[in-house]
Amino acid sequence: MKVTEHFKKATKTLISFEILPPLKGKSINELFIQIEPLLEFNPAFIDVTYHREEYIYKKRENGLLERKSIRKRPGTVAICAAIQNKYHIDAIPHIICGGFSAEETENALIDLNFLGIENIMVLRGDPVKSEKKYVPEEGGHYYASDLLKQLAKLRNGEYSDDVLLNQNPMDFCIGVAAYPEKHHEAPNLTTDLKYLKNKIDSGADYIVTQMFFDNTKYYQLVSLCREMGINVPIIPGIKPITSKNQIYDIPKTFNIDIPEELFNAIEGSKDNAQALEIGIEWTIAQSKDLIKNNAPSIHYFTMSKSQAIKKIAKAVF
Repeated sequence: MKVTEHFKKATKTLISFEILPPLKGKSINELFIQIEPLLEFNPAFIDVTYHREEYIYKKRENGLLERKSIRKRPGTVAICAAIQNKYHIDAIPHIICGGFSAEETENALIDLNFLGIENIMVLRGDPVKSEKKYVPEEGGHYYASDLLKQLAKLRNGEYSDDVLLNQNPMDFCIGVAAYPEKHHEAPNLTTDLKYLKNKIDSGADYIVTQMFFDNTKYYQLVSLCREMGINVPIIPGIKPITSKNQIYDIPKTFNIDIPEELFNAIEGSKDNAQALEIGIEWTIAQSKDLIKNNAPSIHYFTMSKSQAIKKIAKAVF
């Protein structure tokens, strides 16, 4: 079922989760172990992230450099197929621009369509660690909006191989990301929202936000979007802080604020176990407030920490 259909049928705030693929060499059973504690909450859908392959360059004896892959997670397409087949829950793969040509992206979308996956999350993706800024693959897309234009053509049955005629259209329900505290590359929030409006006008059907710890940032985002004519569902994405170091790492990595009250409480905690409990309680309060204010769904970023998310969901849903 498409995400937008879930919302049309819903009579209350839904719950959804985002999971990470296991690292290379790990069994899919380790992924199932993360998912199964959350099934009792009847998630409407589960997002599966995609992580670009990372490389290092090693010098050969002849002086030439050899590129070697050092980190890769198994394919998101296969994981989504496994989730839908095993649990009969809609799985949503993240489709990123980085690391793919347009043709490779089209081939992945053909596979997803064949497998009966109806929803995708479209993202530009981050630069790899060796890049100072994002660089598209040769023949690839620079912006998520460019990938959305490719999807618009596929909705009309327009494939890159124009030799084959009468090809079946692919009509995915498309999600995109929004940033309550703006994307770190955007000069200001207004400009960032103009880019978001462009993505909606290019065919996106719903929005999932970056994590935030202050609900007023989410409500402000929704209000500004509605003023700009963005009327699709806007799903808040949240996660608990799970260790003391995260009050420093998260703002640096994701360019978001930690509210002073939360920061002081975690900074003053005696250890990571106490910091985790504070983080869980904060996320429970966030969740209850979002439900009170009719958020369409609460999307929890599990980051392979399903037990913390289970504790939150049990207190909220």
